[in-house]
Amino acid sequence: MATPKSAAPLKIVGLYAENFKRLVAVEIKPDRNVVEISGPNEAGKSSILDAIWAALGGKESIPDMPIRKGETEAVIRLDLGEYTVTRTFKMRDDGKTWTTGLRVENADGFRAQDPQTTINGLLGKFTFDLLEFDRMKMRDKFETMRGFAPDVDFDAIAKADEKDRQERTVVNREAKALSAQVAAIVIPEGAPTEKADEGALVDELAAVGEHNAQIERRKDRRTATAKEANDLDASAAIDRERAESLRKEAETLDKAANDKRAKAADLRQKLGAAETLPEPKDAAEVRGRLDEAKRTNALVDLRGKRAALEAQHSAKQAASEALTAAIEKREADKRKAIAAAKLPVDGLEFGDGVILLNGIPLDQCSAAQRLRTSVAIAMAANPRLRVLRISEGSLLDSNGMKILAEMCEGRNYQAFVERVADDAKAGFFIEAGRVRGAETEREAA
Repeated sequence: MATPKSAAPLKIVGLYAENFKRLVAVEIKPDRNVVEISGPNEAGKSSILDAIWAALGGKESIPDMPIRKGETEAVIRLDLGEYTVTRTFKMRDDGKTWTTGLRVENADGFRAQDPQTTINGLLGKFTFDLLEFDRMKMRDKFETMRGFAPDVDFDAIAKADEKDRQERTVVNREAKALSAQVAAIVIPEGAPTEKADEGALVDELAAVGEHNAQIERRKDRRTATAKEANDLDASAAIDRERAESLRKEAETLDKAANDKRAKAADLRQKLGAAETLPEPKDAAEVRGRLDEAKRTNALVDLRGKRAALEAQHSAKQAASEALTAAIEKREADKRKAIAAAKLPVDGLEFGDGVILLNGIPLDQCSAAQRLRTSVAIAMAANPRLRVLRISEGSLLDSNGMKILAEMCEGRNYQAFVERVADDAKAGFFIEAGRVRGAETEREAA
């Protein structure tokens, strides 16, 4: 049979539980929005609230030992008006483990093929104990509130922000290092901006050296020529003296002397006719200009290095600013989406891991404000199956119970509240696993 299309709100019209946890046999038919389950400790109050959740929440919500000690079977039946949910338990032969079955059906003959899926379609996004929400750490509360802004991918935003922050840290570190390098480069005031032609000066210096070397070589040749002339004169004198003493060789020596004189005269004539040697050039002056060119070029290179570092530093700063802008845009988009979310309480907002009520952190609000917020969140999260649970209702004072009753009445919700009490004052009083004063018949599972 097809699943019914009705979307009317559902509440618990009747609850029957037998042999579940501490319960012997309990039947409850709530007649008001706040259903108080009272009684002394270990009487079975918690078993009733656990029975509701065990019937609806799936196998993960069932306690380790759902069957009352000494029994082999247990049953929970919830009448939701439109549906009847029946959860059964049966002990295996080992006496330690058990099996469970689930039925979802209605009076028109509908029976769910996949009962848990049908129930899950009735449950809200999260079903929790109201006071448990109030005791949650802010981080867990924030995780719960995220369900009201389904279009915001908080995890993706957090990952992107973390990635950009890490990248920005690296970029800022590099920018700081570049800034230090820039500061370490000091350019003297009035330093040249154009490079000098060192190559031309090197060539000029080489030409000067060659010019001066030629002069020195010519000087050496002239010195050698002069020495040769002097040596010839000396030799002629010796010959002359020898001619005096050796007349037999006079003619020969005379002739030799004349030849030598002639040659000496010729050499002197050449020396006399030789052009005047040029003045030596000053290599030190060119070398000084070369040194100055090197200093100029070093300063120009330094200026270029500093300019390059400044450009890199500017690029890093721009990258850092872009990352910051990306983070800020995601934050603005997130806040916009959160602001657009339909939150169940006026003045409620959340973001950056914090929940605020009228601008005040929720943890700092009054107990009444926190209770109203918790109830409203639970109601908003459970629009179809309008059943809420409070396992430690004794923590609610009379004002808290009044607030709960007003909200449940005004919004057509049902709250099962467990309270420790020695006597029945309101609702259903549980003792020894039964409702006091109720004649309960055992029903088949």
